Amino acid sequence: MTLPFFYIEEYTPGQKLITLTEDESKHIITVLRMKMGEQMHLTDGKGHLLTVEIADDHKKKCSVKILSTVNRQPSTKKVTIAISLLKNISRLEWFLEKATEIGVAEIIPLLCTRTERQNFRHDRMKNILVSAMLQSQQCWLPVLQEPIKFQDFCVSKFEDCNRLIAHCEEQSKQSLSNLQIFKSSNFVIAIGPEGDFTSEEIQLASNNQFIPVTLGETRLRTETAGVVAATLLCVQ
Repeated sequence: MTLPFFYIEEYTPGQKLITLTEDESKHIITVLRMKMGEQMHLTDGKGHLLTVEIADDHKKKCSVKILSTVNRQPSTKKVTIAISLLKNISRLEWFLEKATEIGVAEIIPLLCTRTERQNFRHDRMKNILVSAMLQSQQCWLPVLQEPIKFQDFCVSKFEDCNRLIAHCEEQSKQSLSNLQIFKSSNFVIAIGPEGDFTSEEIQLASNNQFIPVTLGETRLRTETAGVVAATLLCVQ
C-alpha cells in the first residue's frame, strides 16, 4: 500500500526528528486518524524523500522519527515557463497544477502590455504547486517567481539556456516539437496573454536572442499553450 505523502518547508540532512505544523498535524492525526508507529513519506520539494514514523501523535504538534532518506536527482532538463497572468485566475491555477505534474522546474508570471490581471497571490499559487507535486508523487517543487514585467524578463540572464517565445504573428518560426535544433537541454519559453504579445514585445524578445517558435497549427488559449509547451519540452 502507498504511504501517505506530505510536504515540509525545511529539512536539514542529519535530522532525526521533525515536528510537523499544526495544520499538517491536525490533518494526519484528526482527519486521517493515524497513530504512533504508523509510517508516511515527507518531501521538502528539493529532492529529499523521507520515510518517517509517527513518534508522538499529538493533534497540534505531531512529531515523526526519520527512518530513511533518499535523494532524488532533478531532471536532466530544466524547463522554465514564463506565462502571462490571466484574467480568469482559475485557468492560471489549472496551468500551474498541470505544469507541476509534467515536471516544469520554474514558473515565471509575466506582466505584459495586454495582461489584464495584475494581482497575484503567491501563497495560494504555491499551495497549488505543492498539492500537484504530492499528487504526482514527485520530490521537486517548481520554483514560483513573483510577477515580472515583460521588459525586465527579456533582459534577465538565463545561463546555457534556449530562449524561446511562442506568439501568433505571421513570421518564420521553429517548431517546438523538433528539439534537436536547439543548443542545450535547458529551456525558457515565454507564453503571452489573451490577445498575444504586442509587436513591440516580440521585437524586444528578438533583440534579446529569443527564438520564435510554433506550438502547432491551431491557436491556443494561454493556459493551453503553457501546458503544450511544458509537455513538448519536458516529455520528449
